[in-house]
Amino acid sequence: MNYAARLRHIPEEEKSFNRIAPDVKLGDGVVLSSFINLYGCSIGERTKIGAFVEIQKNAAIGTNCKISSHSFICEGVTIEDNVFIGHGVTFINDTYPRATNGGGALQTESDWKVERTIVRKGASIGSGATIMSNVVIGENSIVGAGSMVLKDVPANSIVAGNPARLLRSMENE
Repeated sequence: MNYAARLRHIPEEEKSFNRIAPDVKLGDGVVLSSFINLYGCSIGERTKIGAFVEIQKNAAIGTNCKISSHSFICEGVTIEDNVFIGHGVTFINDTYPRATNGGGALQTESDWKVERTIVRKGASIGSGATIMSNVVIGENSIVGAGSMVLKDVPANSIVAGNPARLLRSMENE
């Protein structure tokens, strides 16, 4: 169901603190905190979005996720079901960002290509982590707080650091 259809169920005092575009798709039971910015994205059932979160167009959040406050989920990010995103997590969708194109004009969407990132089901990303583009965070993996993820994270593993490195596997746990 899109946000416009659900708007009548949100208390008046909460409407003025959020910027939610009419094209946002919200599943049943989604919990939205105040001071959020959502546009062109989809959010699955029973997901909770914390305060001061931005989720951009063409981003998808699964069901039963928790997106903690101050996180930024940019275009091109897919977060599967049952994922935890800690406070202040930032996703990146451009490996070589530039303000201007070759001719010196400000870049537009036609000047660059969105780079994808996928967070597989059951993964957890600790507070303050930065997730670079073109990576897959594996199923049930854990990314330590403050980590800088530059490459794929294996399923059922724990990574941490800058750059994030494998600390151990949880395959047999």
